[in-house]
Amino acid sequence: MDTHPATDRAKAPAPRGAPGLGDGLDRPALSGAPALGHVVQPNAIDVSHGTILYLEDVTVSFGGFRALNKLSLTVDAGELRCVIGPNGAGKTTMMDVITGKTSPDSGKVYLGQSIDLTRLNEPQIAQTGIGRKFQKPTVFEQHPVWENLELAMKADKRWWASLRARLDRPAQARIEHTLEVIRLESDARRLAGELSHGQKQRLEIGMLLMQQPALLLLDEPAAGMTDDETMELAVLLNRLRGTCSMMVVEHDMEFVAALAGATGRVTVMAEGRVLAEGSLDHVKRDEAVIESYLGR
Repeated sequence: MDTHPATDRAKAPAPRGAPGLGDGLDRPALSGAPALGHVVQPNAIDVSHGTILYLEDVTVSFGGFRALNKLSLTVDAGELRCVIGPNGAGKTTMMDVITGKTSPDSGKVYLGQSIDLTRLNEPQIAQTGIGRKFQKPTVFEQHPVWENLELAMKADKRWWASLRARLDRPAQARIEHTLEVIRLESDARRLAGELSHGQKQRLEIGMLLMQQPALLLLDEPAAGMTDDETMELAVLLNRLRGTCSMMVVEHDMEFVAALAGATGRVTVMAEGRVLAEGSLDHVKRDEAVIESYLGR
C-alpha cells in the first residue's frame, strides 16, 4: 500500500476534553480536522482523519516463531480500546513494537498520519507522546506520592536545568489536579512504598499523565488487584476518556466490560493477529473467539 491507509477514513477526531477533568491535565498537541484542507501544527500529531494509531501487516519473528503475523489494527483519537486474547497471542509484543522496544520484521506503524514509529528509538517515541504502563507498578518507593508526580513531570531534565528548577504555581496545580484524578489527595505526603498495590497502580498512571501522553498503553493494569481496586481503576480510566487515547491489554473480563460498556470496541488477538473486533457482546458470540479463548 503506497499511501497511509488511515487517510481513507474521513472521521472527525474524538473530543480532547472530558467532563469533570477541566484543564488541569495538559494534553498533547493534536492537529487536524476532517475538512479537505487542514493545517498541521509543528510537532503535533496529525489526527485529521480520526486515527491516532495505525498498524498494517506488522510481523515479528523470534527464531522460527511468529509473535506477530501480519497484524493490522487502528485506534481512533480519544478512544479507549481493550485488547484481549490468550497468553502468547502477541499482545505484549505489539506494545513492544509500538514503543520501539522491538523492531518489526515488516509492516507499518504510525502515530497519527505522519509519524513513522519504526524510524524512532524508545526515547524518541516516548517524546512523541506515547506512555506505557507495565503490569508491575514502577514507582519511587522511598519518595512521597507528591514527589513521584513531580519527578515524572515533563520538563528539562538536564542537570544544570534541574539545579535551577523551581516548582511554579501552574506545576503545583497540575500535581494537585492529578492527585484528585487518581484519588490519592489524602496520601500526597505518604511514601509511595507504603501504598497498597492498587494505589501504586493508580500512582504510576498519574506519573504517566504528568508526561501529557497522547496515547497511553496499559498492560494488564488490574493484575493482582482486589475486586474493589479493579472497579476503582475502571472508574479512573473511564474518567480519562477524551484526555488521551488508551489501549488496555487485559484478561479480567469484568474489568474489560466496565471499560468497553455496550458500544466500545474490543480487539481479540490470537496467534499474532486480530481474530475478531467489535463490541464486547459481539466478540463474545464469535465462534472463533469462543474456540480459541473464551471457551464454552
